[in-house]
Amino acid sequence: MKIVHHLLASLFTPIRKNGAFFVFMYVLGLVCFYSVIPANAKGLKIYGHAPAELFVDVYLLCVLLTILPEKIRKWVRRLFYFIAYTLAIIDVYCFVKFDCTITPTMLLLVGETDSREAGEFFLTYLTPDILWSRLTFVLLVLIVHIVYAVIYHRKSYPVKLHRAWKQWLWPLAGLTTLILFIISLNACLPNKQAFIRLMSYDKIGDVEHELTEKNRAFQYQPIYRLVFSVYANHLTSKQLVKLVEGIDKVEVDSCRFVSKNIVLIIGESYNRYHSQLYGYEKETTPLQLARAKKGELIPFTDVVAPWNLTSFVFKHLFSMYSVGDKGEWCDYPLFPELFRKAGYHVAFLTNQFLPKAKEEVYDFSGGFFLNNQELSNAMFDTRNSQLYYFDEGLLKDYDTLKTENKEHNLIIFHLKGQHTDYRTRCPKSKQFYKREDYDRPGFSARERLVMAFYDNATRYNDSIVNQIITRFEDEEAVIIYVPDHGEECYSGNVHFYGRMHSTEITARLAREEFDIPMWIYCSHRYMVEHPEIYSAIIRSKDKPYMTDALPHLLLYLAGIAAPSYRPEQNILGPEYDEHRPRILKNTTDYDKLKVKK
Repeated sequence: MKIVHHLLASLFTPIRKNGAFFVFMYVLGLVCFYSVIPANAKGLKIYGHAPAELFVDVYLLCVLLTILPEKIRKWVRRLFYFIAYTLAIIDVYCFVKFDCTITPTMLLLVGETDSREAGEFFLTYLTPDILWSRLTFVLLVLIVHIVYAVIYHRKSYPVKLHRAWKQWLWPLAGLTTLILFIISLNACLPNKQAFIRLMSYDKIGDVEHELTEKNRAFQYQPIYRLVFSVYANHLTSKQLVKLVEGIDKVEVDSCRFVSKNIVLIIGESYNRYHSQLYGYEKETTPLQLARAKKGELIPFTDVVAPWNLTSFVFKHLFSMYSVGDKGEWCDYPLFPELFRKAGYHVAFLTNQFLPKAKEEVYDFSGGFFLNNQELSNAMFDTRNSQLYYFDEGLLKDYDTLKTENKEHNLIIFHLKGQHTDYRTRCPKSKQFYKREDYDRPGFSARERLVMAFYDNATRYNDSIVNQIITRFEDEEAVIIYVPDHGEECYSGNVHFYGRMHSTEITARLAREEFDIPMWIYCSHRYMVEHPEIYSAIIRSKDKPYMTDALPHLLLYLAGIAAPSYRPEQNILGPEYDEHRPRILKNTTDYDKLKVKK
């Protein structure tokens, strides 16, 4: 019995010897968790096992401290205090000021900030109002901890217990600790396993894909977010090294400057079956349809994206790598580098990929190579420097920056399109559809409202691309429109919108999330100057195509000869391989699925 009592009592020893540490770190952890929950969300719905996992984490830290000699333990505790309070203050402060916690992009921005910029930051954002925000709770815990250390810790208040109490109290406390630990560990073990899995990948793309899974890890404390951010930056840096090392190896044999102005418009989250241009019953693309009827805009009818994640698609769109090639996408040159080396003036106007603190890992992973200074300088002559709530802001940017255009230009527009929150992708003054316009039995009023939001965003996108066309219709220009991927929006009887990121790609999922619209517009002057290209576009509009091959089409339109160009990837050329397997997510052959068009 004495042995059992001793073993049970020893389970409580880590807490008994580190009582203040356990209490203050547990309270601080709870404050950190609940302080960064959005006002319109409930914490337990976000991650209900946070208190349990926090108990496991703090208890294990106490066990570690107990193993250490007393002299060392004291300093290690202080180190833990410093790290925990520093990260808590930073994390909650960033949430208060920027509506985000520690992210990979934030860490990247800190690394790129010099002393002058840091000084300006503190002068701008360290304002008195933060003392009356959620950060107050963190500071309050810190103040109480300091008071405890100063007033009580310097004096000795030994706990004197009767021998009988002592004989039963510690074993009982140990048993309680054991029960709580087992229950808590059982609750949080899946999240622990998910975090270990997340940190085991060696490619940033795999990390991003992991974060789309339903059983993904929830980084519920600042230390986890910091560790993950460091890890994500490490993975991206490996790909950046390859890309930067390849800058001087980019080869261009010659350039005939076939097209004076090549414009690439990259959209976002576009369901082809919500486009009037492709037979949708709602008037979502009246302006594109009018141009198609005049023969100047040619829709392609069998185009798919290689992935349904923006970052994966962007790497394929910009790299000369195609699915099935040896190596990785970063082993190949980026097509804007080839255009610049050939003598084209290259402009990139994006409404999504500018580095910002509040950025999901998907945007971070998709845009990191575009925002690296060396790569950006190698790819682009002109860039915008501001993001806008609506895509029309990019039009104003172009009107300002077009004075930098040269005789031969490649101009890339990257729109927000119909990305995620459809309600915010169209100005209220331009909303056309209401929920009452959708006769969909079985769908709720809220679901029909989402349908209206999506179609309004699509119709607004139609106006934006038409305004881009208008800016080039009197010039010799060819314009290509392609979104990154598709999007679900209550197709058929499926009560779902967004993207499923399912590991199994079904025919229905491929239709909604991988089928995409694509069209090529030719100005009148372009059709007159290049009738053979215009005819090739018309002949090729029904050929099967996957957008990982887009860079080869662009090089063809420019007349750029380079070792990385492959004619079998150019859909307009006579050597185009129509039978190339279109592999989705590196796993599924699209053409073997029975996809209903």
